[in-house]
Amino acid sequence: MNLDELKFDEKGLIPAIVVDDETGKVLTLAYMSRESLQISMEKKLTCFWSRSRQELWLKGETSGNYQHIVSITADCDGDALEVRVKKDGPACHTGAESCFHNPVLGEQTEKFKLEGLYQLLLSRKKELPEGSYTTYLFQKGLDKILKKVGEESTEVIIAGKAEDKAETIYEIADLAYHVLVLMVQMGISVEDIRAELASRHIIDHKVKQEKMTK
Repeated sequence: MNLDELKFDEKGLIPAIVVDDETGKVLTLAYMSRESLQISMEKKLTCFWSRSRQELWLKGETSGNYQHIVSITADCDGDALEVRVKKDGPACHTGAESCFHNPVLGEQTEKFKLEGLYQLLLSRKKELPEGSYTTYLFQKGLDKILKKVGEESTEVIIAGKAEDKAETIYEIADLAYHVLVLMVQMGISVEDIRAELASRHIIDHKVKQEKMTK
């Protein structure tokens, strides 16, 4: 299908659903004009039309979080595009890996996901609301945060050694919270950790065992 067969709306725009080619996760929904689509095809980088600023927007031009295009596919009616990309960084301006991180349906079962807590901590660091313990940690800085991670790690060990399941769960939750605060402080995303864990599956078991005995 060529550009002339695509159906742009009355404003000359077509919705583009951007998908992470490696994970299949939807990253964002943006709009392309004929010009921005042509630029995207030429540069192999996503370029959109910003409806709020009324101008072309090359994703990553200011943030460095470029999206390298793998493929562009039109839907059956030719009025929407799927753009599969390999990304250099978070897709969302908030620092989230995807712009889709606010549950609507099923909110009660989703709101305690690590990604949700991570997003909340990001907003706390940005806004620094008065009276918040998280604000206190960010204002005190890295040394204070690291100290709390160390303290909570010790508490987990003590509770685990006592074989107190309820207390261990409580202390692990405290540790997880402070680790996430550390991640936000250092600019480490949940996806960074997920990717690191996934990469370890390819290590030979024998190599793992050898490393563990050193």
